[in-house]
Amino acid sequence: MDRITVEDHADPAGRADEGGCVYNGMPARDLGTEGWHKPWSGGNGGNCVEAMKLADGRVAVRQSADPDGPALIYTTSEIHAFIQGAKSGQADFLLS
Repeated sequence: MDRITVEDHADPAGRADEGGCVYNGMPARDLGTEGWHKPWSGGNGGNCVEAMKLADGRVAVRQSADPDGPALIYTTSEIHAFIQGAKSGQADFLLS
């Protein structure tokens, strides 16, 4: 698993463990309940993708129907590439 230690995790919400270890696949509940947003929600019965910007600039993503499930952690450049690709139609195959 990709484990990244945040050297200076000065998050007032107390997200992640006391050691500041934020890693891909960690339980989303360990990132706290505050700060999650549903930018891609729609009329799908509440099953949405939620995202949270972390103190170090990375982005955590979780499935709203399973808020205690795994959080996927992406760098800013990975999120940028995904959003730009989706805007340009590179993810349209997911809809067909």
